[in-house]
Parts: sequence; structure tokens; C-alpha cells
Amino acid sequence: MSFASRIPHIARLAVAAAWLSALALQPATAEPMAPRNGFPSQPVKFISPFPPGGGNDATARLVTTRLPEIMGQPAVVDNRGGAGGNIGAKAVADAKADGYTVLTSQVSIMAVNPSLYASPGFDPIKNFVPITQINAAPLALVVEANSPIKSFADLAAKAKASPGKVTYATPGNGTLSHLVGVVLAKDNGVEMTHVPYKGAGPALTDLIGGQVDVMVTSTASVAGMVQGGKLRVLAVTSPRRIGVFAKVPTLEELGYHGARFEDWYGFFAPAGTPPERVAFLNEAIVRTLRMPEVSKLVTDGGSEVVASTPEAFAAQLKQDIDRWSRIVKLSGARAD
Repeated sequence: MSFASRIPHIARLAVAAAWLSALALQPATAEPMAPRNGFPSQPVKFISPFPPGGGNDATARLVTTRLPEIMGQPAVVDNRGGAGGNIGAKAVADAKADGYTVLTSQVSIMAVNPSLYASPGFDPIKNFVPITQINAAPLALVVEANSPIKSFADLAAKAKASPGKVTYATPGNGTLSHLVGVVLAKDNGVEMTHVPYKGAGPALTDLIGGQVDVMVTSTASVAGMVQGGKLRVLAVTSPRRIGVFAKVPTLEELGYHGARFEDWYGFFAPAGTPPERVAFLNEAIVRTLRMPEVSKLVTDGGSEVVASTPEAFAAQLKQDIDRWSRIVKLSGARAD
């Protein structure tokens, strides 16, 4: 259900390995922070609610590889996959609120799952305190390289001429990719037939094989195939052009209403974590994200570094919960 679960396994491992290898070659130049009131005095555990090799895991490790230089303590990634990220999120919600357990999460878990699942096992507002938003990344609409659909204008024209005849693949019901299609149909008259898959891998196979017309997915899941000439990108859903997708038009630029969709990753602590410890973690993580070598890796992968304050991230979360709950209801998707 998550963005991370949609990236083909080999591609995910390659992205993670490339990130970590690049960081390992960088010199340790960061100035360490002094502990505050004895915190931290032991390793900090970062729970990634997906298996190793996924986008969530890779993002967590991108930060935790360099974070110890600043934090002065080890940062350990603990993978707790299952139920679209709900299992790992609940583990952190139930953890001791002492600053030593942190959740690496994303839009699909915190803003979509509470509406998608009848009992996700946590409340994103009541059970967590935001630390910082790591990044913001778009979704991409892609076709096979030899497709007769050469642009988003071609896609829209074909869909409007024959409503429901154009098929769009996604990694599953209720995913952000699916909900993009709902908004394009409901708000913009681009009506296509949704074809859900169990992950991005089989969806990409059928896209390349001609079984579906277009696919909506995360930039991370298709960047390599776009660069390799196997896919053509019609548009991205962010309000800006980023990284390897810098030459691709955004849906907003093309005049489509309400078509700004961004995935994000971010860090959360259990509710009740002392504010001074949240502030320490925020400063340490933000300083890590602003290292030139770290921010470059994030940008090159098609994302934008955000590195927000806890207050700004809390406001972003509330805004996304309000928006995605409406869209989930509109889509009729359920994951129970």
C-alpha cells in the first residue's frame, strides 16, 4: 500500500546501495552537538515500517548514516514491515516516549491509512509528535517508450473522447497513485479505468507489455527505466520540476485543477516525548539533511529537501489528513 512497497525489489536495493555507498565515501566534517540534559546517552532506534530495501528504509538509512556524527550516538534502523506500514507505526505509538524510538513515516501511512483502514492501530495526531519532514516528492504518469501517447495532452484527449477506455495501472487500490486517477476523473474530466496491481513490479511489466495504457507511480519506482529509455514521462504531480524529472511538465503547469500531489517522508516520536528531546532530534536531523552531499542525493532522486520545524510538519500533516480523507471517501477504496 505504501510508496516503498511499490518500488521493484532490485531497483529499491540499487537505490539504497547507491545512496549509502555515496555517503560512505564522504568525509565526516559535521560538528557534533553537545547532549542536552543528558540526552542522548544511548543509541536512537529508527523504526522503518517496511522491509529492508524499500524507499522508506532507504530514506531512513540516508539520514541515519550521517546522523551519528552530529547526534553523538549511534542511529539504528529497525525494520517492522506489515499491513501497509501500520504495524511499524503502532510499534512506535506504543513505545516509551523518551526520544530513543523514532518512526520513519510517509503520507500513505499517516494521512491515507487512517481513512483506508477501519482499525489502523494508531491515530496520527493523538499518538505521535512530528519531528521533521524530510522531503517532498511527486508522482509520475508514465507510458511505454513506444506508446502512441506522446504527451499528457494526448492522454487527456483520448480519455475524454472515449471515457473509461484508457486504462491506468497503479500499485494497488487506495494508493496515492489510485487517488490521483480519481481526482483527474472527478475534478478534470480525464476519466480512465483503474487497473490495480500488487505492487509496481507487475504493473510495470504489463505497462511495457502493452496490457495497460499508462501508469501512475512514485518517481523512485521509474527513474531508472526513464533514464534507460524504456519509459516516457507525461507529467509529474509536484508543483515544481526536480532532479531527473526536471524537463517534465507538472500537471499544474498544464492547467489541471487540484492536481498537486506530493509524497513525503518524515520522522515522528511517540506522543508525550519531552519537547526538549524533540527539539534536539529536529536540530540534529535538519543539520544532517542540509549537508551538501545528503541534500544532493535527495534532489538527484527526484525529491526536494524540506527539513521543517515540528510545528510546520504538524501543520502539513493536518492538511494532508484533511485532503486525503476526502479523496479516499470519494474513491470508495478500502483495505480491510
